[in-house]
This record gives sequence, C-alpha cells and structure tokens, in this order.
Amino acid sequence: MQLQNRVAIVTGGGRDIGRAIALAFAREGAHLALAARTLSEVEAVAEEVRSSGRQALAFKADVSRKRDAEALVAAAIDRYGRVDILVNNAGEQLPIGPLWENDADQWLSTVQTNLGGVFLCSRAAIPAMMNQGKGKIVNLSGGGATAPRTYFTAYAASKAALVRLTETLGEELKPFNIQVNAVAPGAVYTKMTEQVLAAGSNAGEKALKEAQRIKEEQRTPDAAAELAVFLASEKSGGLTGRLISAVWDDWRSLPVRLDEVMGSDLYTLRRVTKRE
Repeated sequence: MQLQNRVAIVTGGGRDIGRAIALAFAREGAHLALAARTLSEVEAVAEEVRSSGRQALAFKADVSRKRDAEALVAAAIDRYGRVDILVNNAGEQLPIGPLWENDADQWLSTVQTNLGGVFLCSRAAIPAMMNQGKGKIVNLSGGGATAPRTYFTAYAASKAALVRLTETLGEELKPFNIQVNAVAPGAVYTKMTEQVLAAGSNAGEKALKEAQRIKEEQRTPDAAAELAVFLASEKSGGLTGRLISAVWDDWRSLPVRLDEVMGSDLYTLRRVTKRE
C-alpha cells in the first residue's frame, strides 16, 4: 500500500472530489481526519473509511476561519499523534455572473475559502510536518487557474492564486523535505456543476453547455483521486511546486522525468515572452 499508516487531513471531505480522495487514501492504508462545514456529510464518509478497516475522524470546520483550521489540525494530532498529508480540497464557486453584478461579500468569502483556507490549514499543519522531517501538501486547483474563466472571477482568481501559492510554498519548504503540489482535477460532476446549471445564462453559454455535458456523462473524480494518492506518496519523490492535470498530463511517468521537470518551468504558471 502506498500510504500505509500515514495520517491525512482532507478538507471538504464530505462529498464529491474530497470523498473520492478520502476513500482512495483509505484503500492505500491511510488513516483520515475529514473536515467540512456539514458534519453529517463527513460522518458518512468517515463511516465508509472505517468500513474499509482504516481509522477516521469526522470534524466540523470552516477552513476560512483561523480558529477552525487550527482546531482541525490539533484534533488530528491529538487523535493520531502526527500529520503526514494535508489535502486542501474545500472550495466555493459562487458568485456566478459579471463581476460588477456580483455580491461583494460572497465574492470575498469564496476567495477567503479557496485561498485563505489553504493558507490557514497549511500554516497550522506545517510545524508538525517540520518536526517529523517530512510531509506532503496537496492543493486542489480548478477552472480559471491557467486561463480566464468568464463570469467566475472569484473562483478563477482564487484558484490561480492558489497555484502560485503552491509554487512559492514548495520552494520555501524544500529544506524541510515537505512537498507541495496542486491538482487540476478536470471536469467532474459535483455540486458545483449544479450551481452552474442553476445560474443559467449568468454562467455564460460555454460554461452552461459544459456543465450540461458533465452532468449527462456523470464524470467521476477517480482520476483526481488517483493523482492525489500519487502526490501524497513516496512515488512523487522530490516533485514540488507543480500544478498537475489529472486528465491531460502524463503524471505517471513523472518519477523518471523528475530532473527534467524540476529543472524547467513545466507544470508551473509562467509568462512566455515571444522573441523575434
């Protein structure tokens, strides 16, 4: 098993991609601390983890709040004595529509969850990882991180910032043997898909059609969960500060391409200057 007896915190672990990652980690031998704002959802996933023979802690937390993020990490350490892996998956998408029509409080709340929550949970977990001499942080990116996503400014801006945070934190933590990477999960059917459909024309024709296709095809988060296992395991070696697509990147070959990747700007946000 790739994660035998490792301890992993998964935020947003009550449904969709978070649930898929939690169950994939459990199959690979990890013990889980699952957090979400809806306790009943994480309790249900925790029960699924326990039925597979692994331990699971269900914790109600809003990761955009410093107190909740610190309490989550403290609870995991109190239960298991360590934290090996942090998966920052909790996220929001609203508001949808033109920026000038967006509710300001809702817009800022999304940024605080998608970016601030990653900062707060990472800040809380890193000291324990430093004391252990190793750790893995896996951040969930999303649409808009590498290209504009019209009518989703809060979501797109926060996810782009999350990738640059991943790159920067990866560099900061190299001396401590802690790797930080981000996952682009691809188009997956989740609650966010239903939010796009509910937004109708406010989401824009392109996003609405894509959401309809995703729902019809019931696209699963399996590829994202498999990639998260890889990034949380020793197989990913010294890979850090990278954004990896679960769908489009040849990430299974990364162990043999590590020097090439880490010696270049592959899988990073970058500005390419055209030269005559």
